[in-house]
Amino acid sequence: MKFIMRIVVTSIVAFGLSYILNGIKIDTFWSAIILALVLALLNALLKPILIILTFPITIFTFGLFLFVINAGIILLADKFIDGFHVDGFWWALLFSLLLSIVTSILYKEDREKEKS
Repeated sequence: MKFIMRIVVTSIVAFGLSYILNGIKIDTFWSAIILALVLALLNALLKPILIILTFPITIFTFGLFLFVINAGIILLADKFIDGFHVDGFWWALLFSLLLSIVTSILYKEDREKEKS
């Protein structure tokens, strides 16, 4: 149930960001749900491999290269999903940053409710 709620929250935030950011286009809410599922799958399977392969450059840039990895995952999701389009790397970077910030704030409130 928790996984489903995270997918729904991520898709709502992504769909909302598509209205705010001109370079991000999500056609329907179903496309946003598919985007959230694809991002969860890519983050679970591909991101750890990319982190290990780029570990030296990540250390050299004090972890800032992880933002590039996140943007790359967004661009890769763009290739897999028909109803999702990103205009370029910088839009993907901004989208990944905002998506991470907003969802982490929302998940933090969820964790605080669980502690009570």
